[in-house]
Formats: sequence, structure tokens, C-alpha cells
Amino acid sequence: MGQLIGKTESPALGASCHRCSLSNLCLPLAVNAEDMKRLENIIQQGRSFNRGENIFKQSDPAQSCFAVRSGAVKTTMLNSSGEEQITGFFLPGEIIGLESISCARHACSASALERTSVCELPTNHMEELASTLPSLQHHFFGLLGAEIQNSQQHAMLLSKNTAEERIASLLLSLSSRFERRRLSSREFTLPMTRSDISNFLGLAVETVSRVMARFQTQGLIQAKGREVTLLEVESLREVALSFGRARS
Repeated sequence: MGQLIGKTESPALGASCHRCSLSNLCLPLAVNAEDMKRLENIIQQGRSFNRGENIFKQSDPAQSCFAVRSGAVKTTMLNSSGEEQITGFFLPGEIIGLESISCARHACSASALERTSVCELPTNHMEELASTLPSLQHHFFGLLGAEIQNSQQHAMLLSKNTAEERIASLLLSLSSRFERRRLSSREFTLPMTRSDISNFLGLAVETVSRVMARFQTQGLIQAKGREVTLLEVESLREVALSFGRARS
């Protein structure tokens, strides 16, 4: 963060980039038809992974980044004690493995949270193409900047915020990301388990369940399993207010 979202159909595998409903998220809008054809010749579309399968592993040679086409992905890193730390959740239209653009090996592992398809973007070809397409180069700089900002926000979230603030912030983040995909921002299915949420937010599983139950009792959300409805978005924003101030 069962089927992800469930409110819209995922794009058909093998469809060209310009017909994909997610192209406005993972590719620059300014690319013209001729240049889009060049992109399509490079991108390997529609690789599929079952739940739990690795798309790549930490320290694997970094030769590609991947755009999530359907499903959901989590990224993880092993700490010095050999324990797995979840570092991010990725939804359709988002790109994983961006460190492969400048690193020889992947800094994290990526695995499917459910049945997932991705488009593979070989970085050597993308770099060559970006050198002749300023819009593509600018787009990737923006993606890298957003990835750095997300990492900083995650670190801040873990270091300074209460359990209520962390969980409210995660729900609001998912809400806005679903909305970008023209999906419901108030009713959605969490792609991750409560155990995944607890790992990502640095909380006990019991704490996550207790806070979600409290939010439901307070009338902020309605939750059944992974199905979540945000009932009072502004109130959730108030809960996450100190996190918002910290980010600014």
C-alpha cells in the first residue's frame, strides 16, 4: 500500500504506450508520436509476477527500472542485522528501481504484493534516448527528485510522529495516489497487509490494528479487512497535521 483498487480495469498487456491509460503518469506528456514509437521499441511491456515473486533483488546488477502496469509492489532493504525493512509501496503508473540509472547494483529488493505486471525500461537505452529528448530527460529528473523527497518524508515519519499521525498520513497518501489514477480517493483496497504497514511505519501490528479500530470508532474511516472508506478526510488531515508541518 486481494485485488488492488478494483474500481477500474488495468490496461491490456501488450498495448502500446500511447494507448495505455497510465502513460500520463510514467511517461512525459510532451513526447510526440514519433518519439513515442522510439520509446515503445525500447520498453519491454507486460512482464508478469505472482504475489511474493521478486522483480529484482538487493545487490542484483541494476540494468533496468520498471513501471508498474497493474497490481502493486513493495520495496525492501536488509538492515545490518539481516532484518527486512519495507521502504516503499508502488502503485500502477509509478516507477521502481530508479537508482539503476546511476548505480551498478540495486539498492533494494522489489516484490509483487499481488498479481502484478510491469514494463521494463532498460536504463542504457533510456539514457541514450533521454539525451536526444529533453522532455524525457526532464521527466526522469522529476521522478528522481520525487523519489528523494519520498525517502526523506518516510525517514521523518519514522523519527518524529505518533502512530496516529503515521497511519493517517499513509491513508491520505494512498488516497491522493489513487485519485491521480482517476480512481476513488475515498474508497479503496489496501494492497498491503497490516504486517506490511507496521513494518513500513515502524509500528507493532497490534498498534496498527488498534489505531485503525480507533479511527473507525471515531467515524474517520470504515474498514473491513483491506477494504477502507475514508469518511472524514479533513479530520484525518488534522490528525496528520504535525506531519504536514514537519514536511514544510
